[in-house]
Amino acid sequence: MEHEAHTGHLGRQDHRNPHDHHGDHTAHGHHGGGAVSWSMAVKATLHCLTGCAIGEVLGMIIGTALGWGNAPTMALAIALAFLFGYSLTLWAVVRAGLSLKAAIGVALAADTLSITVMEIVDNGVLLLVPGAMDAHLSDALFWGALAFAFLVAFLITTPVNKWMIGRGKGHAVVHRYHH
Repeated sequence: MEHEAHTGHLGRQDHRNPHDHHGDHTAHGHHGGGAVSWSMAVKATLHCLTGCAIGEVLGMIIGTALGWGNAPTMALAIALAFLFGYSLTLWAVVRAGLSLKAAIGVALAADTLSITVMEIVDNGVLLLVPGAMDAHLSDALFWGALAFAFLVAFLITTPVNKWMIGRGKGHAVVHRYHH
């Protein structure tokens, strides 16, 4: 049987049986055209939510400790949400063997839309919950509103991630380096 050369995701040539789809991610629907599972979208969104939550809570703690107002505290929390969201992806793809420069490109491609949607939604929800922006870190309202905001953001961002993965974007880009 004749084997065709296949250029892998990292640019190296792999010689595979063309009928063996173990290394062919299109068979799993990661590059568009195939069905993308909700499970995959949920995992991508939980990954995004983890980085966003770490960054936002840290930003709120810092802003509150420094006595900042709502706007600068929210700006810091959003900036840190992006930083931690990207950092989780960077850590994973650098561990998989990518250079830092290549990993930065992957993180930007994989996470920007997901983090942006999550930040718009969860901060929008916080702005809409009466008293949430003025609640202190020791108030149940603060933590309850934040948990509710993250839940709403998760529910809205998951279909966005499913759509992106189905087109070979978002966390489909990261998935290429997990094998």
